[in-house]
Amino acid sequence: MDLSHLLEQYGYAAVFVGTLAEGESMLLLGGYAAHRGYLELPWVIATAFIAAVAGDQTYFHLGRRYGPRLLARQPRLNAKVTAAVRMVERRGAWVVLVMRFMWGLRTALPLAVGMSAMSARRFLALDLIAAAVWSTVIACLGFGAMRVLTRWIDDLHRHEHWIVGILLLIALGVIVRRWRPGGSAKRRNFT
Repeated sequence: MDLSHLLEQYGYAAVFVGTLAEGESMLLLGGYAAHRGYLELPWVIATAFIAAVAGDQTYFHLGRRYGPRLLARQPRLNAKVTAAVRMVERRGAWVVLVMRFMWGLRTALPLAVGMSAMSARRFLALDLIAAAVWSTVIACLGFGAMRVLTRWIDDLHRHEHWIVGILLLIALGVIVRRWRPGGSAKRRNFT
């Protein structure tokens, strides 16, 4: 099986699982795969959106139901969640709207919101908006970055002779510096 077949067969599942597990990296790769024609960008966005909402809702309800017990067993998470609860209590809806973009707090924030006074219905509504914006922005960044990179690489062909010439001059400079008398101390004498 070649890579294109694997991406066409399992690409959306990889975007889903990757979004649940990590987020941006897999979604950027999904945007890249859409640019290359292996996946469809709207479906990449929809898949990431569903995974983001599913993950956030799971953590919210875990926080609502098991928050204090979970923190007692995970002291490493305790400091993040405590800071996140304070943040939620001060800024409420804004925290939920930007939480998908707050790297390092993506698990702690939904847990914290679940432990706060925010209703499940309000969190769901805000989370749907946040996940829609996040999945669209990140997938389009992956798609757009690939488009720009492809154009840049194609444009390099026009300047190949200059690039090769500059690289040859740099290599020549390194060789001269290394082998001239009084040059590099790492030079070896092969006589």
